[in-house]
Amino acid sequence: MYEPSKGLSLKLKELLEFHELIYFLTWRDLKVRYKQTALGVIWAVLQPFLTMVVFTIFFGNLAKIQSDGVPYPIFSFAALLPWQFFANSVTNSSNSLVNNSGLITKIYFPRLAMPLSSILGGLVDFAVAFIVFICMMIYYDIKPTLAILSLPLFILLAVATSFAISLWLSAINVKYRDVRYTIPFLTQLWLFLTPIAYPSSLVPEKWRVIYGLNPMAGVVEGFRWALLGQTGQDWALITASIVIVIVLLIGGLIYFKRMERTFADII
Repeated sequence: MYEPSKGLSLKLKELLEFHELIYFLTWRDLKVRYKQTALGVIWAVLQPFLTMVVFTIFFGNLAKIQSDGVPYPIFSFAALLPWQFFANSVTNSSNSLVNNSGLITKIYFPRLAMPLSSILGGLVDFAVAFIVFICMMIYYDIKPTLAILSLPLFILLAVATSFAISLWLSAINVKYRDVRYTIPFLTQLWLFLTPIAYPSSLVPEKWRVIYGLNPMAGVVEGFRWALLGQTGQDWALITASIVIVIVLLIGGLIYFKRMERTFADII
């Protein structure tokens, strides 16, 4: 017999006990996402690729935005990889509880499984888009450095960032359905606040630690460093992002578990 947690007990071990359910929800999300689409999983490549083309034309060629010495297409695509994963994960997981209201009102299971499975499904799209990035590295003759060994850590940071934001938004969305209407605007605004179309070096040095409070700033800069081996990385910015992600994640877990007991009644 499984019962919802009481008090501030997070009961994270339940996620391991329900790993088969998480696998099922992840697989179901993937099937639903590409069901009856003509291009299927190719959409996972088209979205960041076409965005990269638009950024290259307007920011790289017309606005002449600097790209820290690497070709602008691969400079922007290295940032779009984690960004597309983050934006899709937040959008899908924020609505995951509301979209599965029928399941939530019938049986008990760790509600954390809902936003978590949406994020894990996004990793499949990320892997597909990453293959295109490897092809671009070969085309531009960019060889990875030892920094590539740190890539799993920055992928983990991207997952943690997506999960932290999703915990807050998915729980709030159960009570206030306005959230689903604000997410498209939020992600568009966040896109331009993150150093995707431009390098973080454009931000005055004295403001970079504050700029790092945008957790995706550290994720994007970490990806660029790991994939392109750029020197002169601002580690203070990345450290600020890691700290804010930890704070958001712990706060999100506590808030989500506190609200969890009311989901079935409100939804």
